Formats: sequence, structure tokens, C-alpha cells
Amino acid sequence: MLAPYRAIFAAPGARAFSGAGFVAKMPISMLGIGIVTMISQLTGEYGIAGALSATHALSLAVLGPQISRLVDQFGQRRVLRPALLVTVLAVTGLAVCASLGAPTWTWFLCTALAGCTPSMGSMVRARWAHLYGGTPKLHTAYSFESVLDEVCFIIGPIISIGLCTVLFPAAGPVLAITLLTVGVFAITAQRSTEPPPHPKVRAGRGSALRSPGLQVLVGTFAAAGAIFGSVDVITVAFADEQGHKGAASLVLAAYALGSCVAGIVFGLMGPRGRAQRRFLIGVVAMAASMLPLQFVGSLPALGVAVFVAGLAIAPTIVTTMALVERMVPRAQLTEGMTWVSTGLAAGVAAGAAVSGWVVDRSGAQTAFLVSACAGALAVLVASLGLRRLRDVEVSSGETGQKSVPPDAGAPGQDRNAPSPPAPEAERSTAPGTGGAHDEDGHLAAADEPRGLEQLGG
Repeated sequence: MLAPYRAIFAAPGARAFSGAGFVAKMPISMLGIGIVTMISQLTGEYGIAGALSATHALSLAVLGPQISRLVDQFGQRRVLRPALLVTVLAVTGLAVCASLGAPTWTWFLCTALAGCTPSMGSMVRARWAHLYGGTPKLHTAYSFESVLDEVCFIIGPIISIGLCTVLFPAAGPVLAITLLTVGVFAITAQRSTEPPPHPKVRAGRGSALRSPGLQVLVGTFAAAGAIFGSVDVITVAFADEQGHKGAASLVLAAYALGSCVAGIVFGLMGPRGRAQRRFLIGVVAMAASMLPLQFVGSLPALGVAVFVAGLAIAPTIVTTMALVERMVPRAQLTEGMTWVSTGLAAGVAAGAAVSGWVVDRSGAQTAFLVSACAGALAVLVASLGLRRLRDVEVSSGETGQKSVPPDAGAPGQDRNAPSPPAPEAERSTAPGTGGAHDEDGHLAAADEPRGLEQLGG
């Protein structure tokens, strides 16, 4: 039953970089909430803690894509370690400044610099694409990483909050940067699976965000992020109104568990149908799953509702990352994935802020309307931009593909020359061995094989 997952780890180094990536991704779910808990413990003020959390999120949104762009150009090892150093110094500085009562402007400065934290999820997925780009194994690999992401979000906040409250206020952030340090050094030490750097092919290429299709994905995920951010805040408020605030963590764990289960099953099923159609179905499912929340009257009912809602998350994220892999040149893949994560993070911050405002004025039950409206906005953006996603599939030679040899995309294959970011439907020839390619690494239109109806994502 788990054969597809065993197969992706057959490649030398796959287990090692995925394991290191898991350790390095844990701080994503620990650092933000750790900063809030640390500051609230030290000062007793949630206002300043929330402002610092927002500063951290904004800094990640601004700096994250730029760091990933440098990674694409110069390689993971040369960029991630300096970025890690800045992050460690910034978080350490924040803890020291807050503990010693330094001026609050120093807190904000350190928090802003902590936005240099690399997008480790994008780094790991870029390695999977380097190994299995153009094969069905990439779908399974992305599904596996989505499952690990959900595990991080299930246990990370619990560990961070627990350490801050039981040991000392800065314990959560300290563990977060420790795990980040271990994970980054572990993954950058593995050179054989590192994607080769891609110095700028031509001047003026600009950001990966210039891709119309990527703009649709980022916009859609900004709205989807508002769903996630609002559900998090409203769940805590709803549990508080029910007199069981501590149970909010269990409800949110059910939300992540639903996504985790769906990710496992989705990876076993393999890609079916056109990727852009799967993407739209996933977005619609996420939006529709917000409707039952308007009618829940108890915490158990809310737990069941969010578990069902979570089932739509991982498959949609997997399909989205697969679309990024095919619409963005290989030389900008890490940056493209990070832009999607940035849109998601910005949406989470906006959704949390708006839903919190509504909770204060109208209560948690009414605030679930924010989640429903965010879902409707996501569907609107995805629907209006669907043609751009279809155009990407046609222009990238993905109207039909044939089979690939079992060893295509294996470690050690020379990928220094750009190769087409193919779908997970199999090819008849290994990437780079047949057909002309444009300078961005996409398959030229004259060489596009046609005929098959089913596409992979």
C-alpha cells in the first residue's frame, strides 16, 4: 500500500535531505507563536506581542522570496548558511533585548531581521523536483512533504508554547533557532541532491512573479491563507466562549490532521486529470467546507467540521506546487514556490486580523463569516485566472506526454542545462534528451507531443 512512498526514497540521499528538511521546517510553526508567548510572558502585554508577530510575518513576506531568488542563482549552500546566521543573531537579539528591557524599537528591529529565515519547505521541494521532475514520483514526494508540513503545525506550536510557559520565556524561540541551525547545516551538507545554481540566463529576466499563472496561484493562496488565519483565531475565541479555551489546540490539531490524512491518501492515488482542474476543485472544496462552520454549536461539532475542512488542504497545496514546477523556469523554481508561501502567509495575517476584529464586536459564531468570505474570494480569483493556468499547460508542452525510462531524473543526471518543468505524466524520453527547448527550459512548441488526455500535477 505504501509502495509509492517507499519508491521515492530509493534515490540515494532522499531520506537524508527529507529528514533534515523536516527538522529545518519545524521552526516555521514555532517561531511566530514563540515570539508572541515570550513577549506576553515578559511584559504581560498582548498588544506589543501581536505587533511583533505581524512584523515578523511582514518581514518573511518581503525577504523570503528574495532569499529564495538568491538560492536559485547561487545555490542552497552559499545562501542558506548566511541567511541562517542573520536569523539566529536576530532571534537571539530579540530575546536578550526583551529580557533586559531594552527600548522596544530594538525588539522590532531584531524581529524584522528574523524575516531572513529561509523557506525550507521550498528548498526541500526543489530537491525533489531536481530528482524526479517530469515523473509521477514528484506527485508522491510533494504529498509526503505536505504531510510533514501538517505534522509540524500539529506539534510545533504545542512544543513552543509549552517550553515558554514551563521553562523560561525565550525557550520556544531558542529551540526553534536550534532546530533551524541543525536542519540547515544538515541539508546544505548534502551536495549530491542539491539543485545546481542557475546564474541569470539573460539580463532583465526579473522576478518569477512576472508569470501570469504564478500571479493567479499567489492571489488564490492569499485568500486561502485568510481562511486558515481566520479559522485559527475564531477557534480559540469559540473555545473561550464555550468555557474550554484549552481545547482550541485539540480542535486545530483536528484541522491539521484532516489535511495530513488527505495528503497521505492523495500521494498514494497518483495524479488524475488536468492539474488546473484539480486546483480549481480543491479551492472550491476549501471554500465549501467553510459553510458548515456557520452552524456549529459545540466544540465536538467544530472539531468534526474542521477535520472535514482539512481534507481539502493538502491535495490543493500539492497540486499548486506542481503547477509552479511546470510554469516557472527551472532557474527560478525555488523563488516561485516561495512566492506561493508568501501569499499564503500574508493571507493568514490578514485573515487573523479581520476575524479578530469581528470576534471582538460580534462574537465567534458571526466571525466564521470571515472564513466563508475568504473562501468565496479564493474561488473567484481561481476561476477568473483559470485561463492563465490552461495557457501555461499548453505553452509548456503539457497537452499530452508519453512514458519515461525508470531511471529518468535519477540522482547524478546533469541538470545544469535548463530542462522543462514537466508534469507528472510520464515521458517517452528523459528530460533534456530529445526535442528543442527555449532559453527558460520549457519544451518548444514544435516538439510538443500530443494525444494523451490525462495530465499529472
